[in-house]
Amino acid sequence: MSLAADLAPHLSHLRRYARALTGNQAHGDAYVRACLETIVEAPEEFPREVGAKVGLYKVFHAIWLTSQVGAPVEVDNLPRPEQRLQRQLGALTPVSRQVLLLTAMEGFGENEAAEIVGLSPDEIGELLEAALADIQRQERTKVLIIEDEPAISMDLASLVADLGHQVVAISMTRQQAVKAAREHVPGLVLADIQLADGSSGLDAVKDILSHMEVPVIFITAFPERLLTGERPEPTFLITKPFDHRTVQATISQALFFNTSEAMVA
Repeated sequence: MSLAADLAPHLSHLRRYARALTGNQAHGDAYVRACLETIVEAPEEFPREVGAKVGLYKVFHAIWLTSQVGAPVEVDNLPRPEQRLQRQLGALTPVSRQVLLLTAMEGFGENEAAEIVGLSPDEIGELLEAALADIQRQERTKVLIIEDEPAISMDLASLVADLGHQVVAISMTRQQAVKAAREHVPGLVLADIQLADGSSGLDAVKDILSHMEVPVIFITAFPERLLTGERPEPTFLITKPFDHRTVQATISQALFFNTSEAMVA
């Protein structure tokens, strides 16, 4: 299989990562393009020994450290959700920011993250512990869960409670979710994308975001429906079946960044 074919499945994930890292999709895409141009210019130098995905992120990291692609992001010119994301990320050191995103959002293990950023696993663990400590010093909030499988919704509710947050409603349909959001004004939404009555969690989130700004985490067995590369993609996406630690870390991360996912129609 060609290198291009090996890398293709990971590009949408890299775009999501670059967006979270830079605070802006267009700026993140510029780094992704620079990464791909570097690989095209010298494919023989691609680190195939670590695997396609880790190698792709490793090249991206090198570009991120050594390049300034395009103009710097002017935070004041960004939409309010993106302003908050950029400012919160800016509170972390660059490497801590990358380690947090690589592990909590991209699902890399500490050894893989160490390979990507060029540090030891012990150093990665220390950076991650410090970043998560910063995240956990956050105010508690109300959480709306949009999920049609009772066992999963109960599991999520337990995870939310363990973090000290309050589940204000569990909705199984788009209509229920929109009604609950208007009644309770949650500080976080956890949403599946395929609901019990055939309605869409994507549409429910779009309706909710038309009335309020709230961070959203999609938890789905169908990530390919969101990571298409054809539209702005969610920063926070967890694939079922999920690991409890991943869910808790992502909840804390989403609240720390406090960014709404501006889903397109």
